[in-house]
Amino acid sequence: MITRRTALSLLSLPLLPAQALAETSPPAQAAAPAPLAMVMNSGEATVSVIDMTSKQVINTLPMLREPSHWALTPDRKKLYVSDASGNALFIFDPLTAAPMGHIRIADPYQLAYTPDQKYLVVNALRLDYVDVYDATTLQLVKRFKSGKFPSHMDFSPDSRFSFHSMQKSNTLVCLDLANMTERWSVPIGKTPAGVLWHNGKLLVCIMGENGIVEADPLTGKITRRQATGEGAHNIFLSPGGSTLYVSNRVGSTLSALDPLSLEVKRDYRIPGGPDDIGIAPDGKIWIALRFNEAVAVLDPLTGVFDTIPVGRSPHGIFLNTEMQKPGELTAERL
Repeated sequence: MITRRTALSLLSLPLLPAQALAETSPPAQAAAPAPLAMVMNSGEATVSVIDMTSKQVINTLPMLREPSHWALTPDRKKLYVSDASGNALFIFDPLTAAPMGHIRIADPYQLAYTPDQKYLVVNALRLDYVDVYDATTLQLVKRFKSGKFPSHMDFSPDSRFSFHSMQKSNTLVCLDLANMTERWSVPIGKTPAGVLWHNGKLLVCIMGENGIVEADPLTGKITRRQATGEGAHNIFLSPGGSTLYVSNRVGSTLSALDPLSLEVKRDYRIPGGPDDIGIAPDGKIWIALRFNEAVAVLDPLTGVFDTIPVGRSPHGIFLNTEMQKPGELTAERL
């Protein structure tokens, strides 16, 4: 296990000249990295690193206070893990989970890059801000105060607009990132959470109403509703787009939806409060169980799952097997 003191000492080690490295190290051999899962334990300020083959925790990495979500930098060289109440972004090697230091930033709860990779957008849930940073320099470009508890977000494919759920305002907000103005703010339902752009519409999880709504991105007007389960929290699109998954955190189910009709095709009972998920190359679904100090590994064909003990309040989850996929990688598009 790496403690805070050990991690800091590793970061302070001197760099060797390239010639010395060549003289003391054998020739590098290209090898596929071990498949790893990184689990953000919001309740104990750690990240659990799991060997996906053995399903064993092989390392526990220290954070400051409250790790929650992740974003992969556009060049795929760094994984940012947000530590909201610690006011920091921790940096890891996305292939090996090796710590690479941290950056001070105000209340990063949820974060994502725009599709054109121009901005890093951060929902500062505790401070009620949506902050827009230059993706290259991480300099603050614009701060919006558009509602209470900005939670989840997604973008229009052209990067012009961002959409944010405001959990305590019960609203969905659209920001114009070209003009840096608020475009609209509309009531969307009681305690909205996950947001996903899908087939030219917005899908929003409504925790207080136990399902999702479909909304028009031009106006925010609700066009469809679909019940899923108690505490519908977040929504994910599977590889290839064949299934939408909704994690119903309070009801402890994972709903599989038809991506066109939005009808529920199957419900999986997963005790412990399913939250964020990752989908491995073998089709298994890795699920952070927010109330159970564990991760579930679900076979969606049989409904059978294993659990792996991790830290308190596991929240976000990153699988380094995502790095095998081309194109933009985000937590909602798996």
